[in-house]
Amino acid sequence: MEFGIFDHVDATGENLRDFYDARVDYTVAADRAGFRTYHVAEHHATPLGLAASPNVYLTAVAQRTKTLRFGPLVYTLPLYHPLRLVEEICMLDQISGGRLEIGLGRGISPIEARYYGTDPDQSRDVYAEYTELLFMALTQKEVTFKGKHFQVDNIPMQLEPLQKPHPPIWLGIGMLANAERAGKLGASAVSLHGPEDTRVFIEAWRAALPKDAQNLHFGQSIFMVIDKDGERAMDTARAAYLRWRESFHYLYYRFGRSPMHGERARTFDELMAEGKGVAGTPEFVRDWLTRSVAISGTDYLVGQFYFGQMDRQTPIRSVDLFAQHVMPALQQLQSVPA
Repeated sequence: MEFGIFDHVDATGENLRDFYDARVDYTVAADRAGFRTYHVAEHHATPLGLAASPNVYLTAVAQRTKTLRFGPLVYTLPLYHPLRLVEEICMLDQISGGRLEIGLGRGISPIEARYYGTDPDQSRDVYAEYTELLFMALTQKEVTFKGKHFQVDNIPMQLEPLQKPHPPIWLGIGMLANAERAGKLGASAVSLHGPEDTRVFIEAWRAALPKDAQNLHFGQSIFMVIDKDGERAMDTARAAYLRWRESFHYLYYRFGRSPMHGERARTFDELMAEGKGVAGTPEFVRDWLTRSVAISGTDYLVGQFYFGQMDRQTPIRSVDLFAQHVMPALQQLQSVPA
């Protein structure tokens, strides 16, 4: 069992200078606590995600941390030219000493896509071409590609990633077809669903993996607040989640639309009932997660400790308590990684 962190990098109400300082301090705490990877979302024109340029943000993370791996979950691929993204990936992988993990996706918000002048109805075709060109450019010294959406001819690649043949690949999983796609691609993945759905996703992913696949993970992301005072943990989670939920629905409500996968739980209590969030003492969280993992079969737990209007010390306290009291117990659990 390994452990990661997922972060929307959503607005807290602080001014931006203090906001980014607090978020990077949070990654330093995660590094110190022994988390494997820090995964960040990419969003645009919404308080749900203020790491609109993940590579700029993660360069700051690279400079302040030592062993923590990190990466977007996911790059919204249609918003980048593939060659530009490859150059940034290579730079960040080199600067970080080979700690970058690459999340690939089409993007979940058609509203954000249209802000950038891209057609979400064409994103599936663009994504297929994009990934092919991306892997070529990451692994070849010269690239020629003739597609419907991208054409490059004899482009010399002056940059290369430190990790060979390329940094590890991740997909975010919201449906069964994506779990199968991740398996065929030989990619790790993270589910944002409850333990029952996650188990179905893991089984489909594992069945699709190449026979030689190794060192891969299928994780589940869970909102967490941990405090020695269990009632305070729940009060904090309830208030912070309402702010996060408001940010999540911001663009959809602005345009009178519904999210692709439906409305999110109305309260943190409902979120807990869905198996997507937990708050309480370290002992309560440990036992809750032990039961959850028994259902999902995941080998990689991903905590979302920083969300909503939290002050900067609350998520760091959760991370520290998780590392001290929860992580050692869960590391003893048996899992079946690829």
